[in-house]
Amino acid sequence: MKVAVLVKHVPDVQSERRIEDGHLVRGEDDVINELDENAVEAAVSLVEEIGGEVVAVTMGPEDAVDAVRRALQMGADSGLHVCDERLTGTDVLGTARVLAAAVRTLGDVDLVLAGMASSDGETSVVPAALAADLGWPVASVASRLECDGTTATIERTVDSIDESVRVRLPAVVSVTDQVNEPRIPAFKAMMAARKKPVTEIDLAELGLADDVEADAGALLGASGAGVRVRDASPIPAREQGTIVTDTGDGGTRLADYLKQVM
Repeated sequence: MKVAVLVKHVPDVQSERRIEDGHLVRGEDDVINELDENAVEAAVSLVEEIGGEVVAVTMGPEDAVDAVRRALQMGADSGLHVCDERLTGTDVLGTARVLAAAVRTLGDVDLVLAGMASSDGETSVVPAALAADLGWPVASVASRLECDGTTATIERTVDSIDESVRVRLPAVVSVTDQVNEPRIPAFKAMMAARKKPVTEIDLAELGLADDVEADAGALLGASGAGVRVRDASPIPAREQGTIVTDTGDGGTRLADYLKQVM
């Protein structure tokens, strides 16, 4: 069984994030998207159970390969990195188009796994858009996943309703952080990951080079994006709160304060 798992290099949610020229600044303190670690764990565990291989797939600049390498440390067998500067500014639909083309280059993929969302964009659109491009069924926000090689069954909770969904393979499945507890790679696994192959490809190799030409109706890159960041500003610094020493009239002073702010 061949499983492709999507991983993304994103700014650390614990670090300060900045937007310049309408784009999120990357490469300063980036890590693998947290939910993608759950997807990698699901993929590796599945292959350990029924056999096969796991290929970690990403799209991004040069340092985005670090997300792939983390997946290799966790047990993925190989990696595929779509790297092309013309992809800068690509929106979620364009990203799904590129990743679908990348998955096709892998041959007979049985299952694509992904985290339900990325911590930078949080659109949760890519897995469904990828499935639509591939013409495959999608089962999203899985809190539990089982697969027998021909079908995938997930459990999920949607609007307080518990559901069980079964899809025939090939299919796309997105997972939540409830699906498993990602493993922490041992030193031996981290060293072994250095020898695992990572292939880098560009738009020309995917047959998508023409999709970034603006005069041809661009689908990729900033000129092909359906959304634009019109304005962005830093979160205002938190002001120090007012401390009131209760001298018998604390309740009255609190009520007066609430009247002012409400």
